[in-house]
Amino acid sequence: MIEQTFGNPSFRKGMIAVSAFLILIALYQALIGAPDASNEPVTYRILYFHVPVAIMSYLGFFVAFVGSVGYLWKDEMKFDRWAVVGVELGVLFCTLMLITGMIWGKQRWGAWWLWEPRLTTSLVLLAIYVGYLVLRNMVENDVTRARYCAVYGIVGFVDVPIVHFAIKMWGSIMHPVVIKGPTDPGMTLEMQIALRMAMLAFFLLFATLYLLRLRIENIDAETKKLKAEITN
Repeated sequence: MIEQTFGNPSFRKGMIAVSAFLILIALYQALIGAPDASNEPVTYRILYFHVPVAIMSYLGFFVAFVGSVGYLWKDEMKFDRWAVVGVELGVLFCTLMLITGMIWGKQRWGAWWLWEPRLTTSLVLLAIYVGYLVLRNMVENDVTRARYCAVYGIVGFVDVPIVHFAIKMWGSIMHPVVIKGPTDPGMTLEMQIALRMAMLAFFLLFATLYLLRLRIENIDAETKKLKAEITN
């Protein structure tokens, strides 16, 4: 239903426009609207991008997990397409998560990289799903590729909760806890609003990119099907 609706050019343009508008609002809130944090350099403001892209990377890999389970359960190629698009966006946002984290870390720690638990497990997570994409390019048969990647996508998802709970598992050695809990958010109300606006903006951006990329995958699948029918 959503995919069919997204096929409407006006709907696509509207979704892209709304995404861009919310991103601009999020930029304003992050760079100007939100107050300064006490005892923090100005680079702390990158957290308004770092946290949302981290959550979007989790979302991408979760979609890949669901698509992988769906393929093994239903044996339908549409689930494989759901999975690969989820991985592609997950890799994109995970890369952005690491880059923004490194920029913040350079100012906070004086080093671009430290082998602390969350950073290390995040790098492993990125490597796992880059490996997923490499695997897809190594297997030519569509069915075999989908089956292998489905298993890979399910097993690889194990690292997502490890990344998220790394601080609780190994302690906050260097990485700060941005949101401590419902009773102690660790942020002023204005900062919470700015972060939530950024979350909303990046979620809509994720949804827009996902549907655009999935549409391309679906068109490519239909094209291959038509070519096969003509050849036969």
